[in-house]
Amino acid sequence: MRILVGVKRVIDYAAKVRVASDKKGVELANVKFSMNPFCEIAVEEAIRLKEKKQAKEIVAVSIGPKQASETIRTALAMGADRGIHVETDMRIDQELQPLGVAKLLKKVVEEEKPDLVILGKQSIDGDCSQTAPMLASLLDWPQGLYAAKVDVKNDGKSVEVERETEAGTEVVELTVPSVISADLRLNQPRYATIPNIMKAKKKKIDTLKIADMGVDVSSNINVSNVNDPPVRSAGIIVETVDDLVSKLKTEAKVI
Repeated sequence: MRILVGVKRVIDYAAKVRVASDKKGVELANVKFSMNPFCEIAVEEAIRLKEKKQAKEIVAVSIGPKQASETIRTALAMGADRGIHVETDMRIDQELQPLGVAKLLKKVVEEEKPDLVILGKQSIDGDCSQTAPMLASLLDWPQGLYAAKVDVKNDGKSVEVERETEAGTEVVELTVPSVISADLRLNQPRYATIPNIMKAKKKKIDTLKIADMGVDVSSNINVSNVNDPPVRSAGIIVETVDDLVSKLKTEAKVI
């Protein structure tokens, strides 16, 4: 089984996000970037399948600027075998929309012919959670979204996915090839060790250009304005329950 895993370069989850001076997006200069946390979970799951001898090769693919190669190197240091970098100057947090990403990944899948595609369920910059189902639709492959557990069955011919829903969990069995999106509780990603980081520098990364892939990634969405959230006013302390109910009725008007 060959696995293609998507990794996205995003502003680090612990970094303070600031609105840019032109109000057209968030500030990307002088900000720490890292691999999207859900993509880390996807990479970890692919590595675990390989450690179980259920996968032979893991290919990490990232779409983004030149610096996205660093994100691929992180995946290689974790245990992926090689990387593919689809290079673009578009802002991947707002210009390149999920449908465009899905179209590009479809091209890569058609070339690489993996048995399984594992993506993070969403990225922490756009929070769209749309790329995996769109890719599955474009490929006409079965999909297991929000996976909390993945189990390869029938000598790699099918995959059992326990997925989380609003009503609880359900188990679906997917025929291979298929698309899976990784949820938070799927696993705990490992840290890359120093020796593996050094080995990752020698692993191969192929670079592709969007212009050469014949894919229309134009978006119909234009960002008109981005602002900081309004500052919350200070709360008040009430002495009794009656005072609380009175203020909720007369001032907040919520009951």
